[in-house]
Amino acid sequence: MKYMIMMYGSQQDFDMLSGKPGEGPAWTGEDLEALHAFMTEWNGDLVQSGEFVDAQGLTAPVHARRVRLKDGVPVVTDGPYAETQEVLAGYTIVECASFDRATEIAARLADTPHPEGTVLQNEWYVDIRPIVDSFADLEG
Repeated sequence: MKYMIMMYGSQQDFDMLSGKPGEGPAWTGEDLEALHAFMTEWNGDLVQSGEFVDAQGLTAPVHARRVRLKDGVPVVTDGPYAETQEVLAGYTIVECASFDRATEIAARLADTPHPEGTVLQNEWYVDIRPIVDSFADLEG
């Protein structure tokens, strides 16, 4: 079964990663290297185990657009969106034996490196969802 592991972030998170001033310590080049090394190892382990399918990071929310219908007409809004603090920051798709195994894989992300003294604005989490292969997967 395939599972999507979805990672979330806010515009503030993206700003900190790019070195813009804000609350908490700025990310240094060394911090970014540690993060990159961690993610490279995490993805590499999945490739080596044969569980890796795909992974992509997304741009900052400021580069997003939301399309919604208002009175039957599409309305486009440029991001970031005041009504939501966190957005999808990236995802990894794995193919593994069970939901429990996908959860184990995602739980490793709890050790993602960050600058000393960083205070999270929101509680850390990732979502894990099975990917629909057939209509039968939509049940339950």
